[in-house]
Amino acid sequence: MEGEWIDRDKSVIFKFEGKPFCGFEGDTMTSALWASGQRFLGRSFKYHRPRGILSLANHDVNVMMQWGQHLNVRADVTALASQMQVNAVNTTGGLEKDQSRIFNHLSSLLPVGFYYKAFHSKKLFPYWERLFRNITGLGKVDLETPRIFTPKDYDFCSVAVIGAGPSGLAAALAAAEQGADTLLIDENPQCGGSGHYQRGGDNALWHATKQLLEKVEAHPLIRVLTSTVAAGYYADHWLALVSERKMTKLRAKSVVFATGAFEQPAVFGNNDLPGVMLGSAAQRLMYRFAVRPAQRAVVLLANDDGYRLALDLKAHGVEVAAMVDMRPEGAAQNPFSKSLTDQGIPLYTGCCVYEALPAKEDHVVGMARVASFSDGKADLATVREIQCDGIIMSVGWAPAANLLYQANTQMRYTDALEQFVPGELAPGIFACGRVNGLYNPDARLRDGQRAGSAAAAYLGFGKALEVDIAPGATCPSFPWPMVSHPQGKNFVDFDEDLQLKDFENAVQEGFDNIELLKRFTTNGMGPSQGKHSNMNALRILGRLTGQRPDAVGTTTARPFFHPIPLSHLAGRGFHPERRTPVHPRHVALNAFFMRAGEWLRPEYYARAGCNRSACIQEEVAAVRASVGLIDVGTLGKLEVFGPQAVELLERVYVSKYANLKVGMTRYAVMCDEAGVVIDDGVIARLAADHFYFTTTTSGAAQIYRELSRLNAMWRLNCGIVNHTGAFSAMNLAGPKSREVLQQLTAIDLSGGSFPYLAVREGRVAGIPARLMRVGFVGEWGYEIHIPAEYGITLWDAILDAGRPFSIRPFGVEAQRVLRLEKGHVIIGQDTDGLTNPYEAGLGWAIKMDKPFFIGKRSLHILSKQPLRQQLVGFQMPQEYTGPPPQESHLIIHAGEIAGRVTSIAYSQAIDAHIGLALVAPDLALSATSFEIRLTNGGFVTAQITSLPFYDPDQMRQKESTCA
Repeated sequence: MEGEWIDRDKSVIFKFEGKPFCGFEGDTMTSALWASGQRFLGRSFKYHRPRGILSLANHDVNVMMQWGQHLNVRADVTALASQMQVNAVNTTGGLEKDQSRIFNHLSSLLPVGFYYKAFHSKKLFPYWERLFRNITGLGKVDLETPRIFTPKDYDFCSVAVIGAGPSGLAAALAAAEQGADTLLIDENPQCGGSGHYQRGGDNALWHATKQLLEKVEAHPLIRVLTSTVAAGYYADHWLALVSERKMTKLRAKSVVFATGAFEQPAVFGNNDLPGVMLGSAAQRLMYRFAVRPAQRAVVLLANDDGYRLALDLKAHGVEVAAMVDMRPEGAAQNPFSKSLTDQGIPLYTGCCVYEALPAKEDHVVGMARVASFSDGKADLATVREIQCDGIIMSVGWAPAANLLYQANTQMRYTDALEQFVPGELAPGIFACGRVNGLYNPDARLRDGQRAGSAAAAYLGFGKALEVDIAPGATCPSFPWPMVSHPQGKNFVDFDEDLQLKDFENAVQEGFDNIELLKRFTTNGMGPSQGKHSNMNALRILGRLTGQRPDAVGTTTARPFFHPIPLSHLAGRGFHPERRTPVHPRHVALNAFFMRAGEWLRPEYYARAGCNRSACIQEEVAAVRASVGLIDVGTLGKLEVFGPQAVELLERVYVSKYANLKVGMTRYAVMCDEAGVVIDDGVIARLAADHFYFTTTTSGAAQIYRELSRLNAMWRLNCGIVNHTGAFSAMNLAGPKSREVLQQLTAIDLSGGSFPYLAVREGRVAGIPARLMRVGFVGEWGYEIHIPAEYGITLWDAILDAGRPFSIRPFGVEAQRVLRLEKGHVIIGQDTDGLTNPYEAGLGWAIKMDKPFFIGKRSLHILSKQPLRQQLVGFQMPQEYTGPPPQESHLIIHAGEIAGRVTSIAYSQAIDAHIGLALVAPDLALSATSFEIRLTNGGFVTAQITSLPFYDPDQMRQKESTCA
């Protein structure tokens, strides 16, 4: 068939609900299933009713699938792929045997707004909550799904044309011919729109559209983006374009909206049965995929497009059992009706489809009950039954004006069209085609030419064409395509299973504003965003309140008007990844890496035959017994110098540094204005006006920015330099560390010359270095800072010198165990966003006799108040063999939450699990033990112990251990 999208030479095998099917390349999931005779394709959201094709245009969710780890795939528009295995979403036990279909029989107990009413009952709330949590949602999340990276792109053009139907093609060509570089965007994989499939049994419009498309593709100033949705409009002609793999942020100078219209369904009994579909859906099936929508169909129509639809059906071998025209005057002005009736097709004017009935023992349409129709009601005395396997509707349209609304377009309602059309357009915004209220094929082409020319002329490209366009002779939309039914099941919103009576009940309960009606009924809040329901909802509210549609108004159209995957909104997941200068050596040593802020750090070094825990414990043992080396190059490394350098440090840290001797270091705690601990580190005084200090890994950039801001605000005479990336740093620790390091330097490392907390400068392995006698791990050790370019050289030299002492590199996890044995706090782990120094056991560092430091006023107040929480140490019984508690497990005392675990690890030195916990002050003062609730709900008792757990007199860091 001319213009079909499928390639019959390339078959595609796939499975649906475990059954094998065959389609062709170019098919969508839905078209291939329908061609194979599969009519029952999905279940509705609320009542789990059988569903089939409705729009075949991504305008509804009747056919939503799960494809492995791909959630909520729109089968109507998703291309078939070889060996794909898909299942319908929203079922319990499969499509045919869905256990949740019982909700269809309970529908009378689940009226509109029942969510709100159920939640108002305190007694029933727990039941409803469990029920909703179990049954809500559509696809099933696979937590093993790998991260999907969707990059963001940027594009620019003079004229953007959204929609590549006949009017959009004409607009793009007109703009380009006047010299404007033009971007044509369409959500479909091929251009042409309704000019391709809405033929009325005649290929003339398709040939005209095809010729126009050939000119567009050949024009050097036109670029075409297909399979791309313009999902949002923002200020200054900023458009969000979404394709399968990326989001493009387009900045245009002017925009032509040729977005067309959404075909609207008729509302009658069982209008959601598989086999009931929109006329445009049937035409897409036939012309794009060469698939008959039915064998014998009833055409329900209320416009001229309905007769064109009947001609298309006849041209494709579909038996038209009857044409049912809802208009009382019928087809008086339609040129196609006579040719159809001359072929023996019955025509019933002023009639409706009262209800559709399913075929016996099947889920699909088997019969249409047709009756005379007046003012929304069927005359049941005139009912006639027509056997069919399809009811195809063409009763009206709603403009696809969401983007126009977002562009601040003032829309007006016109009775001649029964739709909203653009009134006042913002500068640089143009509209054409059906969204502009034109439905005649020739008028749409001329309107597109006018809009494209005007958009180019607005930018100074040529002069706008003057085009006379005659309005259509007949109305394209029926004002009330809805039929009352005493048993309901006449659906207005297919996403949410909303029936006509639901809207009547909502208005009766006082929700008589369009925005309130939307929220109470959830109309238009499903994945389709009201594309097939908003117009009918507006009509219903207007009739029930006695208002015209323009007085009722429309709901706010916000970006995005079309569902967008969260992966597209998240973007490509750009996370800066920093590596220390020694990173290649860690890789060579088989390090297992972890993220620490932006940095990659070795968590531990894997060894053959050892699991993670064993590797970590071996590293801990090496540091305690001999010597170990850890890369600490991720620490923030700052330098401040100048006459008022010490003044800056005095103001930002809680301790004193004016009295710090040159050549010594001191622990440093930083608080914010509320007295909350935000960072810590070590400050070394290199000269009277020169300090070098460290910060936490995650706080380096933030602390540098804040110090720079404060220095500028206070106008102190000093400068700050950030050496974090410029310096490499490593810590050599353990009883043998001095012996290892002495081989590489002439610096006197004896305890008398280089005491604990001292800082020295010199050369190590010929490299200029700063050495600090500090130790986070509680052993004799040296923190060595050198220029980054020498990091690997020093690392190799230390490992070579330490080989006779069985030196071991150790990672972050071993360091955490070592520091925990010493009771050292990790800011951000053992503290939170409200912890002050008194609660963290750091009150000793606060010097309130200083005239000022940040947080002093708050800490002065806090010092006189009872503690909110207190950091304590705890130890598990040595004989305990059950699962250990984890960080953040709750501490329960007297039946109440009394704190949480902040750190825990197994200590070989103590032969037990030890940890830190933030607990209630009365528990810390009066109790000797507390209970920790485990993940499985069980409890374990831990003993409160004094800190540190290991070497309380700090003899390991004194001269005696390394004499």
